[in-house]
Amino acid sequence: MTLTLTSPAFSDGEAIPAKYTCEGDDISPPLAWSGVPAGTQSLVLIVDDPDAPDPDKPQRVWVHWVLYNLPPDAGGLAEGIVERDLPMGTEGGLNDWNRTGFGGPCPPIGRHRYFHKLYALDVRLKGLASPRKAQVEAAMEGHVLAQATLMGTYIKAG
Repeated sequence: MTLTLTSPAFSDGEAIPAKYTCEGDDISPPLAWSGVPAGTQSLVLIVDDPDAPDPDKPQRVWVHWVLYNLPPDAGGLAEGIVERDLPMGTEGGLNDWNRTGFGGPCPPIGRHRYFHKLYALDVRLKGLASPRKAQVEAAMEGHVLAQATLMGTYIKAG
């Protein structure tokens, strides 16, 4: 079985509905996954935008959401999930707004790509305190059993 990541709100490569952006309710989209490999001890979810600030001249990757130590049997996340409702044991890292939790797409110019990346790990990550994406990725090194990606796009209406 292959690890897969999907959303009933948008298909891979398709537009993310405004509801999940700064032009809407700015809530996280519902996500579902399957095919978690045997031996998985935890999952990591990272949502980022490699097109910031301008897709024609990207300068950085903007991090929208970092979750780690998700239980392997979680199966997904509900729409608009908040920290207190995350599956037991899940921890949040800092996004590029310097806070935990989801920050929706809000591109200043052009159509941006938003990568929702799910990793199955053979360990639970320990010793992290409000980590940034780079710290979580460093801790994951050598422990990734499988990865799945769901990419959505968004361009501001106004």
